[in-house]
Amino acid sequence: MSSVPHAESYYAASANDKVERPQLADNVEADICIIGAGYTGLSTAIHLLELGFSVTVLEAARIGWGASGRNGGQIVNSFSRDIDSIEKTVGKESGKLFGEMAFEGSRIIKELIHKYNIQCDLKEGGVFAAINPKQMGHLEAQKALWEKHGHMGHLELLDGKGIRSVVDSERYVGGLLDKSGGHIHPLNLALGEAHAVESLGGKIFEDSAVIKVEQGDNPVVHTAKGSVKAKFVVVAGNAYLNGLMPQLQAKSMPCGTQVVTTEPLSDELAASLLPQDYCVEDCNYLLDYFRLSGDKRLIYGGGVVYGARDPADIEAIIRPKMLETFPQLKDVKIDYTWTGNFLLTLSRLPQVGRIGDNVYYSQGCSGHGVTYTHLAGKILAEAIHGQATRFDAFASLPHYPFPGGHMFKIPFSAIGAWYYTMRDRLGI
Repeated sequence: MSSVPHAESYYAASANDKVERPQLADNVEADICIIGAGYTGLSTAIHLLELGFSVTVLEAARIGWGASGRNGGQIVNSFSRDIDSIEKTVGKESGKLFGEMAFEGSRIIKELIHKYNIQCDLKEGGVFAAINPKQMGHLEAQKALWEKHGHMGHLELLDGKGIRSVVDSERYVGGLLDKSGGHIHPLNLALGEAHAVESLGGKIFEDSAVIKVEQGDNPVVHTAKGSVKAKFVVVAGNAYLNGLMPQLQAKSMPCGTQVVTTEPLSDELAASLLPQDYCVEDCNYLLDYFRLSGDKRLIYGGGVVYGARDPADIEAIIRPKMLETFPQLKDVKIDYTWTGNFLLTLSRLPQVGRIGDNVYYSQGCSGHGVTYTHLAGKILAEAIHGQATRFDAFASLPHYPFPGGHMFKIPFSAIGAWYYTMRDRLGI
């Protein structure tokens, strides 16, 4: 029995696979050792196995235990900072490459689902909902930006009447529908990807926290009861590295987001809330997001706790947000509440790089990880295979420490978030 079970979430309760993998209890060898069995690690493993490498994955707890098994389940294109922001940093020519990659993560997810027959309640279509005219203007610009970078035929602007046809709420003045977005049961996606890894000959060990990475020509990754000697190591622990690689922590900060899930809704009520069964996120700096599960519960998330503390009463945080959007749910019971951590960078862009010659990493999705992590896995596999153009593009992005250093980065970030939240509320 694993000593660290999944969080008590709706996803864990409805997981397709509750089989536990063995703990590493021997000294083994593989071409690649991957630390972390979340989306980054699993995507990297699949792409490397498909290229013919031998792969061992070490997970401190359970497959999908972290953000990969606790997130809102929304397939959202691009990055936490959009392509125009990246262009300002890297220039238009390099920006084109990021524009090409911005829509690949969602395609990778759907390809894996179909190729490996992953049962994870895939539904097509996602909506960005504008709360005020300023946000609607941003969505109009976003549509033009994405289409400029080749994302044609997928986007539709929604006016006031149009947004009401996809979400039964008075909060929104309009929106942008991305037909290539969508939503999934995130833990079942991770578990399905784990089965894909194993079907390709990869090994996954749970309850196998890494305690040391011994670097060198053939690095050795140590756990409490075993080790993996490899040619390359991929660090994919994101917000749950717990000090394993101190050099990866100075320019990032773990943050928590909260999610609730209602009791099953009647067919009539579920269909009235989200008639097209799209997922929705609003355009605020600290955004709300929601969708229907496969068994017609409303999954609603939002809020950020800087420093990743677990709030005492998650329902008290999220239920008022849910009722502001859907007051018709005032008598509906909440069945599950949980929190999960994501890793935030100051730029809100991922940190990708290499330590020495053979330890690779990707982290800091900044709340936009479902699609990016799947892209990251492919890019890391490409780099290890000798094709590093796309890896180098991400590795060249500049990253800076949070103001205030280790002691003050959490309060300084919270103050910044308060400022942007006030701007959202005032519509300026």
